Amino acid sequence: MTGPTGGDVQGVLEGMPRRLYPCTPTRLLTWLDCPRRYRFSYLDRPAPPTGPAWAHTSLGTSVHTALAAWWRLRPRERTPQRGAGLVRDCWVREGYRDDAQSEQVLQQAARWVRDYLVDVDPAVEPVGVERTVSSPTGALVLSGRVDRIDERPDGSVVVVDYKTGRRPPADDDARGSLALAVYAVATARTLRRPCAVVELHHLPTGTVAAAAHGEESLARKLAEAESIAREARAADRAYAAGRTGDDTFPARASSMCSWCDFRPACAVGRQAAPPRQPWEALVGVQARIEARSGGPEDGRP
Repeated sequence: MTGPTGGDVQGVLEGMPRRLYPCTPTRLLTWLDCPRRYRFSYLDRPAPPTGPAWAHTSLGTSVHTALAAWWRLRPRERTPQRGAGLVRDCWVREGYRDDAQSEQVLQQAARWVRDYLVDVDPAVEPVGVERTVSSPTGALVLSGRVDRIDERPDGSVVVVDYKTGRRPPADDDARGSLALAVYAVATARTLRRPCAVVELHHLPTGTVAAAAHGEESLARKLAEAESIAREARAADRAYAAGRTGDDTFPARASSMCSWCDFRPACAVGRQAAPPRQPWEALVGVQARIEARSGGPEDGRP
């Protein structure tokens, strides 16, 4: 049975509940940022070809994987030095200019992880590491994977998200993040424990940005998620009905088009912003490395 918007109606009985829309914060934010990229990412099959891998994505993946692996070790094996070694074991080399640049950034990332783990108690087990959490709302089923979930003495839990970007996040970044708020709600529902605090752990600087949500702020974020999801769901139905053009999925051009994975398939994006080399986002990282090592020709850690 087909509904007035072109999508399939689940069931044929009058008054049956509407099927909840499954989505992640990444999916919602992709729609919000650029409907065309949303179509390329989630609807087109096969998806259009993408550009080369980004070095900054490889860096983030490597650090996240190493920290997750560190928590899978036995407590007596969880040393800062072992964490640094895991960065090398988990290193993703795609996107770097050459092997020399990859090695330099690897050594820097290993130092980040080593220094970060100095202040982490290896005997205090997290409630979850790379844990998938989910929660239904009135219209959605929200889900996502949390880097780490810590426990507080009062029995509540805290969402921890690792960051490896150049700019250290501020408390306002943690407070304003739709993804973190969704993770807090989904974590509370999945674990059936209070979860109001969210934290951004910035590995390059060792700083932590944190925010404590109340019921009202979480409700506002869920309302925001539902509003975005209504638009995305309508777009999904339009796509299924054959309306796949720019009127439904316009390109939202910005400077971020330089970094879009689907730049090769989007003429609007190519015109809106200049191309970038896959390693360009690491300029700040390279500057810090060279400052410590004495110059660009010196590869010492």
